[in-house]
Amino acid sequence: MSTKQHRTLFLSDIHLGSRHCHAAELAGFLEATSCERLYLVGDIVDLWYMAQRRAAWGQAQNRVVEALHALRRAGTVIVYVPGNHDRPIRRFCGLVLPAMRVRRRAVHTTADGRRLLVTHGDDYDAITHFGSLQERFGDWLYYRILSGNRWLNLLRQRLGQRYWSLAEFLKRRSGAAERYIARYVQAGLDDAKQRGLDGIVCGHIHRAALIQRDGLVYANDGDWVESLTALAEGHDGGLRLLSHRGETLADVPPRLRLVQQDAVRRAA
Repeated sequence: MSTKQHRTLFLSDIHLGSRHCHAAELAGFLEATSCERLYLVGDIVDLWYMAQRRAAWGQAQNRVVEALHALRRAGTVIVYVPGNHDRPIRRFCGLVLPAMRVRRRAVHTTADGRRLLVTHGDDYDAITHFGSLQERFGDWLYYRILSGNRWLNLLRQRLGQRYWSLAEFLKRRSGAAERYIARYVQAGLDDAKQRGLDGIVCGHIHRAALIQRDGLVYANDGDWVESLTALAEGHDGGLRLLSHRGETLADVPPRLRLVQQDAVRRAA
């Protein structure tokens, strides 16, 4: 049996270079983590933000990079699936670079045999978005909310309180945002089903989730500007959504356990 803590780890929407990235929390998470394979599921470095504004890069961001190097030196296979904010890296898709493999999308096979599509998720924008003007306004408003979120959590940290996402709080109270997320989830599941796969692992919308629907797995590993979450696969193939503190927020048991549970229910 492997001595690694996780069989596989999935991270996305880190947005290194943006002042909204919680780099210190991510660095701490990575420094306490070991895994056989790591998928970086897009928007790892925010090249879009860095081209528009002055890059925010300091000691915490360097710690993240060093932690990734340490994982690679320890034998972790790193697969980079670029997103829309690090789109230029897509020109290297198909190559095996010294530190990582770059793929446009990937299919990951879990220890219990499930085949999961791994993609950032911006391919579904044409299905889920309304129009370019509304999208640009949404991006502008979102970054304003993230700025408020940053200042609020600095205050909460000084008061000894836990991290809390203002942006997530507001999104959950917006009917339009919830309808958009529902369309996104369905688009991802439909894509996995059409490919004959067992589910999807994605990011992009900054809404962490781990659910099963109609026999398919929908796993969104979240982000490191709001939810501060990651998706982990255990050595038995089970999936867990983790907080930056390592707490389990949601889980999908391995397929063998699901089969056993179904057999018990039928026998009853």
